[in-house]
Amino acid sequence: MSELSVKHLLGIKYLTEDDIQLIFETADHFKEVLSRPIKKVPSLRDVTIANIFFENSTRTKLSFELAQKRLSADVINFSAGQSSVKKGETLVDTVNNILAMKVDMVVMRHPNPGAGVFLSKHIEASIINAGDGAHEHPTQALLDAYSMREQLGDLSGKKVLIVGDILHSRVALSNIFLMQKLGAKVTVCGPKTLIPKYISSLGVDVEHDLDRALAQSDVANMLRIQNERLDQSYFPSTREYVMQYGLTDQRLSGLERIPLIMHPGPINRGVEITSSIADSEHSIILEQVANGVAIRMAVMYLLAGKQ
Repeated sequence: MSELSVKHLLGIKYLTEDDIQLIFETADHFKEVLSRPIKKVPSLRDVTIANIFFENSTRTKLSFELAQKRLSADVINFSAGQSSVKKGETLVDTVNNILAMKVDMVVMRHPNPGAGVFLSKHIEASIINAGDGAHEHPTQALLDAYSMREQLGDLSGKKVLIVGDILHSRVALSNIFLMQKLGAKVTVCGPKTLIPKYISSLGVDVEHDLDRALAQSDVANMLRIQNERLDQSYFPSTREYVMQYGLTDQRLSGLERIPLIMHPGPINRGVEITSSIADSEHSIILEQVANGVAIRMAVMYLLAGKQ
């Protein structure tokens, strides 16, 4: 198979296993390109990509921009904070104005779940969902799985633990969909108030004891507590959260086998994970960042081929 089955990357749930393997194989090629002295290829020289971020983002936006530059694409950056959206312009109007500039692809982050799907029904350009509310964040899940695959090989049968604020996390949902497509077993762990009621219907195990969960896991993906989305108190205090669900040196020292440690960033050091563990040989957090560029290059390259 040499092309994706989809025209857009709206969510992991729309991808086939063949799509995922094709993205990984293409990322392998681009990772090799990124290790060269000259890290640029002319693959998307005639393609114009608009980055439209209706929500703040530093890492994802930078990663996409770098991937676009490495592919020699023409890039338009659009930040909704400084735009006519503030004056009441609708999503479709905003994008139609951008498409009038003959844009081929749109990378969009939006606070509303399903914004990318809505948009894909109204415009011709390929859409890449860079996060829609607490719904999906497909490129993050792809880079997470790709990073695990580099360390562990085939993910089939591997035990992946996702810890923390599952309720507000688009990373958790995309990761669950992707891990299951690749045959991994997923467990979520966190305070009862931050685990959504429907989660077990996705075929996921729920564990509230972090020590027990860690002892049975090949990978521990530590999620950030999303203070900006917490409109009420979901746990008594940060100190109590750290005691029960923080990845501390003491907690790891009690394990016979230490799992691969991951975090989608940005890290609240000392809350979800201590600095010493984040920077230790068990952590692949910086590899995740590096792999994010290769994965996003692969996705944009493959979608451009569908045009």
